[in-house]
Order: sequence, then structure tokens, then C-alpha cells
Amino acid sequence: MKINIYYGGRGIVGDTTLFVLSKMQKVLEELNVHVERINLYEKKHNITSLPSTLNDADGIILATSVEWFGIGGYMTQFLDACWFYGNKKKISELYMCPVVISTTYGERQGAVTLQTAWDTLGGRTCNGVSAYVRDSVAFELNQEYVKVVERTVENLYRTVSRKAVILPASSQAVKQMVTTETPIDFTPQETEQLSRYASDDKYIQTQKEDLKELASHFKTLLKNDGMSEEEVLLQTFRKAFKPQSSFEAVYLMDIEGFDAPLMLNVRNEKLTASFEERSDQSVLCKISKEKLDEILEGETTFQHAFMSGAMQVKGDFRMLRMLDTVFPFEKKGK
Repeated sequence: MKINIYYGGRGIVGDTTLFVLSKMQKVLEELNVHVERINLYEKKHNITSLPSTLNDADGIILATSVEWFGIGGYMTQFLDACWFYGNKKKISELYMCPVVISTTYGERQGAVTLQTAWDTLGGRTCNGVSAYVRDSVAFELNQEYVKVVERTVENLYRTVSRKAVILPASSQAVKQMVTTETPIDFTPQETEQLSRYASDDKYIQTQKEDLKELASHFKTLLKNDGMSEEEVLLQTFRKAFKPQSSFEAVYLMDIEGFDAPLMLNVRNEKLTASFEERSDQSVLCKISKEKLDEILEGETTFQHAFMSGAMQVKGDFRMLRMLDTVFPFEKKGK
């Protein structure tokens, strides 16, 4: 048999909840029960992955301290993770014993909160320990209190070992009545994988950046009547093209943020524009998208961008001077 203990307090010295858990753990170990203790405050960055630890347990103890109000954030996060990522089939077989110690007020409400949450998850609840402690030393020295704790954990052992039948709870029926969304059935392996992804900050940040990039892409398509940025750019250069007799040049523009460079092949009165790699260019320009937009809007010129250092150029500088002549972008409204 294996019992997992999930402690949702802050781990401060003098927390009577820790004393109660140590007594419970000692009794369980004397009964040859394998006990695993998980302090949620130590796992606060990976709480969403902890529901996977329920999979090999026969019963659990949810323990928390009420220092001013409620069961605390760590325990709430853990229960949330069980709802979203926990193996519901496994949870339905687990017996839960609540332990709530209060230094102010609300130990009974805290225990009810844990029981209701576990019932709603579909699990089985046992009688637990809830107490108000004003003086932790006096509580720990009171042997009658210790016996109550020991009897509670012994009852948990008997309940789990016999797989005692637990009467149905109304919270489960209410959940079934008010739940309208069709649940997604994940395998235990898929559930564990999802919980690991959810606790991986780097993975989440990457997903957020991908979504942001995707949203930006669709905004661009809507703004440009369904055309991509590449298509809009090619169309802009084609419209601005002013043929020059007896003039030939190949301009290659490495634009920041684009996968391939913009190639402008000028042959007298003919222009070929595309995004492709070339090695026979007359001029290679490296420029940011923001600076290029300024040029296309007529706010500045290619020559000025080069002179100011906003555009790096390699190749035939006589061809560079012709770039503003072949593509004379005018300021809108002129």
C-alpha cells in the first residue's frame, strides 16, 4: 500500500500541521505503508505536473494550514491541476483524508473545502483532522490530541486496505448536472505529458510567441486583403518601378524578419521581382523592415538610409545610386 501526503502550507517553524503529518506518517510506516511526502511550496514551479504522482497511490492526505483565510494558494493550484490534468479514472479510486490546522479561524470550512473539491473530482473522502491551535507546544504535548490523530490515520489505513464503500456525495451529482461541455478523454500517458508541458515555462513562452506571431500574420492578411507581406512588397516595387534605358542591375535585399531575400532584377524596361537566393547580384543590401517601410512611404530614400548607417551595402555603389531613380517612392498625399 502507498499513501501520498501533499502539504500545502508554507513550511514555517512551529506549523502544527507538520507535527500532525509527522505523527500520521509514523503510524503508517509502522503499518508497513509506503509513504511519500510532497511539500507543494518546494514544487511551486511544477505544481501542474504533480497530478501524475497520484497514479501509483492507494490513498492520499491533503494537508494545509489556515493562517488567515482559506486553504492557501498552493493547495488550490494543486486541486486545479488535478481537475485539468489528473487521471480522473485513477482519482475515482483514491481515498482522501483532509488535514486542516488553523491558527486563526476556518479549520472546519477548510476541511469541507478539501472534501467538496475531492468529491467534485470524483474521488472518495474519509474523515480527517481539523483543529484550531493557539499554542502549538501545548497541542503537541497533549497526548489526547495525539491519540485522536493516530486513530484518524488508522481509520484511513483500514478504509484503504479494505477498499471500503463510500456513500455517494451530492457534489458529484451537481457536477454532472451543471457540466455542459463534453469532456476530453485522455490516456494516462497523454495526461502526464500535458501536465509536464503546462509546468514547463519555456514551452509555454514558446507557445505564446508562436500564437503572437500567428495572430500578427492573420492581422497582416486582413489588412492587405488576404495578401502576405511578401506579396504586398513585390506589388509595391512593381508599381513604383520606373524603367531606365540601357540599364541593367540585380539588387538583392536582405530584409530583417523575412526567410529569403528580395531579388529585383532590372533589365532595361523589364523588372523581375521575387524572393529567392542569388549569387550574381550587383548590389546586396541589408535593411530592417521598419526602415524599408519608411522608404516605401516616401519618408526617406535608399541613399539616405545608406549614408545614415541604417542600411548596409555591398557591391557596385554606382548601381546603389540608381536604386532611388529606378524605384522613386513618393510620399503619400503628394
